[in-house]
Amino acid sequence: MTTTILDHWVGGAPWPGASDRTSPVYNPALGRVQKEVRLASAGDVDAVVGVAHEALTQWRGASISKRQGVMFAFRELLNARKQELAEILTAEHGKVLSDALGEIARGMEVVEFACGVGHLTKGAYSENVSTDVDVYTLRQPLGVVGIISPFNFPAMVPLWFFSIALAAGNAVVLKPSEKDPSAANWMAALLREAGLPDGVFNVVHGDKQAVDALLEHPGIAAISFVGSTPIAKYVYETATGHGKRVQALGGAKNHMLVLPDADLDLAADAAVNAGFGSAGERCMAVSVVLAVDAVADQLVAKVAERMATLRTGDGTRGCDMGPLITGPHRDKVASYIDVAAADGATVVVDGRGVTVDGDPNGFWLGPTLIDRVPTSSSVYSDEIFGPVLSIVRVDGYEHGVEMINASPYGNGTAIFTNDGGAARRFQREVTVGMIGINVPIPVPVAYHSFGGWKASLFGDAKAYGPHGFDFYTAEKAITSRWLDPSHGGLNLGFPQHT
Repeated sequence: MTTTILDHWVGGAPWPGASDRTSPVYNPALGRVQKEVRLASAGDVDAVVGVAHEALTQWRGASISKRQGVMFAFRELLNARKQELAEILTAEHGKVLSDALGEIARGMEVVEFACGVGHLTKGAYSENVSTDVDVYTLRQPLGVVGIISPFNFPAMVPLWFFSIALAAGNAVVLKPSEKDPSAANWMAALLREAGLPDGVFNVVHGDKQAVDALLEHPGIAAISFVGSTPIAKYVYETATGHGKRVQALGGAKNHMLVLPDADLDLAADAAVNAGFGSAGERCMAVSVVLAVDAVADQLVAKVAERMATLRTGDGTRGCDMGPLITGPHRDKVASYIDVAAADGATVVVDGRGVTVDGDPNGFWLGPTLIDRVPTSSSVYSDEIFGPVLSIVRVDGYEHGVEMINASPYGNGTAIFTNDGGAARRFQREVTVGMIGINVPIPVPVAYHSFGGWKASLFGDAKAYGPHGFDFYTAEKAITSRWLDPSHGGLNLGFPQHT
């Protein structure tokens, strides 16, 4: 049987490139290869960047209304065909269809925000700062920008970045994860249908070789990245070392503090949804619940009760949670269950024994709950990136905040309480970039910006929102003086015969 090979997308069409390297793309629910994807060489990346530069002049010179028109058209096409894209996400990532549709909806929010480019790139004007001298600012596109996106959100994260980059007048080279690459090509074809000129948006598939080529290429003005903290740090240091503007969003270990006055049913629902949605493969997942001793036993029982109702299986069958992305990743995540037991924790629900509604060869691990996790354990400190929820017991508010602030990460956190004073104090005291108050996954809406603190973000710019337009544009300040006609040399009256 001939294996389908997914090409790059360059200049408005599929392009094979010169490299003959490929990588397998699995259906995680079936545990088998469904296609191969090409892996670009440095030479391939150079060719793609060249195509983007050729297209840039036309696009950056297009009127704001023209760029807005393309983004509006893209939004309508995406909304009309979102089911098709969701099925691609489920087939290659494994997340259930409802999760996939939710991912697309959050990406579309940023497309809609980007349609406001006319307002969001306005400059400022100061009249008569000195006698007859005015100062004003312009925001202009950077040029060709690179986007390196992760496997866990193959549609949403690219949409967060390229929607704003394109609306602002840049050309884009997207390098998606080689684990689930098809969504990128699908969106590229949709952009072309929406009226985007060929070559303005390109997709180059690859591994570290392609990533390094983008980070080092002199024709790339900026890099946007989402991934693990070690790689985010590498991307930031390498790209800035080559003179690029960089936003690199890294990993997380998100804590949810539950106070004794909280609605425990609400907190338990939130812990299950935020811990096991998308199989825990998201940087905003709640992976640690800090339960105050007075209510910890009740909360653990409520969480376990809800977990028993979850269906794990094929994302096309109406299940609650799908497989993990690859077999090796599943095995790595599962290994933490043994580590927890060895470190003295209590395994309340062991996902390794889950009964699945799906092919037995899929990369399955069921929702897992571990109580009394010691902070010395790697189960507590590592970003596991899977459906493993840890319970750490604390003696009160101060102890919980101390633990959150001691974490090297600062992506997201949440507090569950009915005490407004405690909530207000929490939002002021925690050293975390995104905070939820009785909200477990505090991802900001599109007109605010997404990003954490500490080892969860490298660079000064967060994703989308006002930060997004600031990141993808460069500001110019113009100081001007125009001589008044009364100065002489001009006569605006009727011509006179002399």
